[in-house]
Amino acid sequence: MTFRAASRPPLFLIAIAAITAIAIAVPLTYLIIRTAGAGTEELIKLVSRPRTLTVLFNSIGMATAVTLLSALIAVPIAFLTAKTDLPWRRFWLIATTLPLAVPSYVGSFALIAAFGPRGSLLQQLLAPLGVEELPEIYGWFGTILAITLFTYPYLLLSVRSGLLLIDPATIEAARSLGYSQVSTFFRVVLPQLRPSVVAGGLLVALYALRDFGTPSLMRFDVFTRVIFQQYRSSFNRNQAAALALILVALVLVILWLEYKVRSRGAYYSRTSAALRPQSAIKLGNWKYVALLFCAIIVGLSLVLPVGVTLYWLWRGVTSDSAAYGTASWSAIAQPAINSIVGAGLAAILATICALPVAILAVRFPSRLTTAIERCSYIGFGLPGIAIALSLVFFGSRYLPWLYQTLPMLVFAYLVLFLPQSVGTVRSSLLQLHPQLEESARCLGRNSWQTLREVTLPLISPGVLGGAVLVFLTAIKELPATLLLAPIGFDTLATEIWKATENVSFSDAAVGSLAMLVVSMGSSLLVLAQERRGKNRTGTEREKVYG
Repeated sequence: MTFRAASRPPLFLIAIAAITAIAIAVPLTYLIIRTAGAGTEELIKLVSRPRTLTVLFNSIGMATAVTLLSALIAVPIAFLTAKTDLPWRRFWLIATTLPLAVPSYVGSFALIAAFGPRGSLLQQLLAPLGVEELPEIYGWFGTILAITLFTYPYLLLSVRSGLLLIDPATIEAARSLGYSQVSTFFRVVLPQLRPSVVAGGLLVALYALRDFGTPSLMRFDVFTRVIFQQYRSSFNRNQAAALALILVALVLVILWLEYKVRSRGAYYSRTSAALRPQSAIKLGNWKYVALLFCAIIVGLSLVLPVGVTLYWLWRGVTSDSAAYGTASWSAIAQPAINSIVGAGLAAILATICALPVAILAVRFPSRLTTAIERCSYIGFGLPGIAIALSLVFFGSRYLPWLYQTLPMLVFAYLVLFLPQSVGTVRSSLLQLHPQLEESARCLGRNSWQTLREVTLPLISPGVLGGAVLVFLTAIKELPATLLLAPIGFDTLATEIWKATENVSFSDAAVGSLAMLVVSMGSSLLVLAQERRGKNRTGTEREKVYG
């Protein structure tokens, strides 16, 4: 039985996907209107000036380097925690996922506090040896290091979801043909992970382009920093909108390259044995190298920011100086609840909208469905402040009853973070054989029943992974939350930012630790669902095949 890609998609999928595409177009429409008000001569002058070209080069180089380095970190860790006998695998999975919970501005400040040229913890330790100043961490090096350390989990979760869907029989067949474990990984496993690597890499590249906190602290000019400076320093928003449109154009180029790189081959298993239990690959003496690798990554991306955070907290408790704050845990309770509610609603809404977009793109490919999928990524490439200001513009003028309400904030999160859910769901669908769904329809199931009883249970790891990605990213979103949150609706991200601006480091530490606790709960939920998913997917396949 062959899957017919040209079959007509269900109407309810087209309706939801169309509404999603229209929603994504709202902030882009605002930018076009604002840019059109600048005039042709002003736009040509803005685009051709040397600083704009420098910012463009910086943004492209930074995004490329961050994506490559993230892949070098995420792919090995995903394989080690999913397919090998690495000691304490679940601990390493949680520890390497938690950096998603660290706001980039907090993590970057921790790196500066630890490795900065003057007054840093490392410089103080080396001072007795005559070291008065360390090499600069600002600029290219600091920006790429910081963003990589706090974004590689996007790739990690995407790749790990793909690994869980690989048929163990293909690995066993390669081993029976005499391939070594290394050859099996590069010739069998890695090619099947291409959709997951590409989807995760796309998220990392787009996040790098839209990050504001790290480039600002590292004094590195990229589009987000320059756009924010333009918004803050000038009442003329036209030039800032024009710069944001250049960033959109750069995102579209990346999406086009991703589409060309993405293979059209089949990544799914053709047997009913896919997802059956597989014995863990034995590392032997290589486990010590693997443990050292995981320890270094966790040390830099989690232990270091947490350690600096605890240092802030300790200084706040022991110091009489008001500069360190009061370190009040009770004051952070309501912002924590607000963060969970806002990010949780965003994760649910993003999952509902991502499913039809991904299903249409994978199962019913056409120019229309491809355009809808590509449009879903545009918002993630825009800086949060541009999205927020566009919604302020439309909300205050045309939807005053929605302005500064929780639905408006959740909608902003949807525009910003929908690609995280679309990418993971799409990569899971690419690894699910269409024959399973056709078999269900041949047995009398309609499109909705097939989706509910077959497709969703089999791709549940990807669906859950995408929802967690949206939750973890939305909970630390700053610019959109500052501008769109209802009055009095403080979140952990805004509390951390306010405390950092007020140099109240212990208060910032309390918020950061609370965010880590929430994120650890999300990671434990993923692990619990993975165990259930392995058993459930095998059962569902047996039901379909009979």
